[in-house]
Amino acid sequence: MITLEALYLLTGVVFAAWALLSARDRSNGKRWANAAFWGLLAVSFLAGSHLSDLANGALVLALVAIAGLGGLGRSDPPTTTGAERAALAARLGNRLFLPALVIPVTAVAGTLLVSYTPLGTLGLFEPRRETLILLGIGVVLALAACFAWLRPPPLAPLEEGRRLIDSIGWAAILPQMLAALGALFALAGVGKLIGALAAAVIPDGSLFLAVAAFCLGMALFTMIMGNAFAAFPVMATAIGIPVLVQQYGGDPAIVGAIGMLAGFCGTLLTPMAANFNVVPAVLLGLRSQYGVIRMQAGTAVPLFACNVLLIYFLAFP
Repeated sequence: MITLEALYLLTGVVFAAWALLSARDRSNGKRWANAAFWGLLAVSFLAGSHLSDLANGALVLALVAIAGLGGLGRSDPPTTTGAERAALAARLGNRLFLPALVIPVTAVAGTLLVSYTPLGTLGLFEPRRETLILLGIGVVLALAACFAWLRPPPLAPLEEGRRLIDSIGWAAILPQMLAALGALFALAGVGKLIGALAAAVIPDGSLFLAVAAFCLGMALFTMIMGNAFAAFPVMATAIGIPVLVQQYGGDPAIVGAIGMLAGFCGTLLTPMAANFNVVPAVLLGLRSQYGVIRMQAGTAVPLFACNVLLIYFLAFP
């Protein structure tokens, strides 16, 4: 059986390779800090489940220290020349995107096969982790297709991946950090505190206001913490489960799924979601780092209103 641990190992090996390549890159003045950062992240994926909570916490603090002190630098490793890339683009055109399509096709088609055919009874994948595992398999298949078709230099995938990850920097692991922060808030009782405040404000029997408060809380906490996965444990504990599901009998699947979409509306509006909103502005060379957020506001606000209405009309009998 292929478990999620195998996907962690694959990811850890990639981070370890980036750490080694960073240490060898003399063109990057911050190469040792880059090597330490990606090396520590590799340790997290390779051995995190075998380390104590204290050791994992120290590892996270070390990552924060390196990033917070401005230790990370950008790399520009040589792989193929500009002329070679231009020639490939002219010859292959949009067909260059075909290997990238292998990843979602493998994940979606594989999940459907596991769910609706006898393939699911063979026990090939860890239960309820099939999509993530198939996503990793899709990445490996796409990489194999690239090597067979384009025949790049052996280290080109790792070097180009390192160039991209160095451009993103610490923001690449921001979702992971913020999701952990949301779990900590839930354990600390923040959700119960917000639930008590909401109960004091929302009139008894007002289902619509309860739905609106849940969605608004999801959006606002997402804007504060930068990630809807961090907001969900807090708002589910505060309003989603005790009020919408238990008190009003709402469908937990609909409340949870559309509530996450309401949170993602907050993602579109906050610089705290740096990997979505600030990093693209930097990579695209926009004049303002908030340019992406301004363009997304016109979508986020009406989409948020639609999510409130969808939960109100669909989740309750």
